[in-house]
Amino acid sequence: MTHANEVLVRRRWWVATLLLIAGLINYLDRTIVSVAAPVIAKDLGLTPSRLGVLLSAFFWSYALMQIPIGWLSDRFNLRWLYAGCFALWSLTSGLTGFAGSLGMLLVLRVVLGIGESVYLPGGLKLVSVMFRAEDRGLASGLINCGTRAGLAFGAPLIAALVVAIGWQRAFFVLGFAGLAWLGPWFATFPRGADTRSAAKRRVLGHLNRNLLGVALSNLGYGYYFYLMVTWLPSYLVDARHLPLQVAGAYALAPYLTFAIAEPVGGFIADRLMKFGWSEFAARKTMITLAYLTSLLLLPAGLVADTHHSVLLLAGASLVGLSTANMYALVQRVCAEGEVGFATGVFNLAGNISGVAAPIITGIIVQQTGSYFPAFVVAVAVLVAVLPLYWFVVRE
Repeated sequence: MTHANEVLVRRRWWVATLLLIAGLINYLDRTIVSVAAPVIAKDLGLTPSRLGVLLSAFFWSYALMQIPIGWLSDRFNLRWLYAGCFALWSLTSGLTGFAGSLGMLLVLRVVLGIGESVYLPGGLKLVSVMFRAEDRGLASGLINCGTRAGLAFGAPLIAALVVAIGWQRAFFVLGFAGLAWLGPWFATFPRGADTRSAAKRRVLGHLNRNLLGVALSNLGYGYYFYLMVTWLPSYLVDARHLPLQVAGAYALAPYLTFAIAEPVGGFIADRLMKFGWSEFAARKTMITLAYLTSLLLLPAGLVADTHHSVLLLAGASLVGLSTANMYALVQRVCAEGEVGFATGVFNLAGNISGVAAPIITGIIVQQTGSYFPAFVVAVAVLVAVLPLYWFVVRE
């Protein structure tokens, strides 16, 4: 190990913290459209189905880029690759404030997806380089809980900005301000540290049964999670008749629950391993328990009282206890030196659902006039993938 790489390992928690902050910025930039959707739809005259297309557009490029960016994360130095992608997504988010039509918004959302595609493959590649297997649950949950914190604190922040200065200026403020992250990144990540794989490199990565099983299971998680990300603010405005700023504040509860649950779920499984559980048993048990909490989404869509609904939505966000364990399993089952590629395969599957969930939800809401059938579909899809973990993904 070179001196620069030793410094990188010593600074691993600082780098992980910067990745957490990057995730927070990532989701602020990603979810402005979701939070501001009621206002954007009114300004541009969008029907629920057309709004669903807009909410989906980000995932078109984000999903398609997962395997290429994962491959690049294994082969290029992430000090520069991650920073370049970060700069692209922040600039694109800021420039979205100039968009005045649905077509321009769609183009800019696609470019944003290209920039943000590095987030998970690059982040988990760094976790695999800097942390031991028994510590990767907590580390994976920590770097990814920034995205959920971005949802939690971003929802009220973005709502307040949209009400105060309009949705276009909200893009200017949040997009361009994010560029300040690059300074601490270059100061912390040692020059000369090499994150590239030392293993024999293939033209393409290696797929195996376990990786395919984990990836296919992410279709269910992705559908459930991205319904919550893209449609929850509109649900609170349309179905619960809350003003946008109040809806943003109420969304804090489920999104913050998701954020806190991620490192907690990873930490619990890490501890189970230290008590003698196998990694597969510990992580699959946590995933199963977490997925079953999704059933709370059903009464959340039925109860008359809005406060009770929000509490149930928070309970349904305990699905986040699974996230870090899914990411740790990806690192466990992939071929040597191919964490970036494996994460790309995994995240591609999840973001295929990211493309589908907003569109299908918009169609269901438009056809039925209710969000409850859309909630039923999300829970059914999530629970349906659990057998993949127990019967396809094996020691």
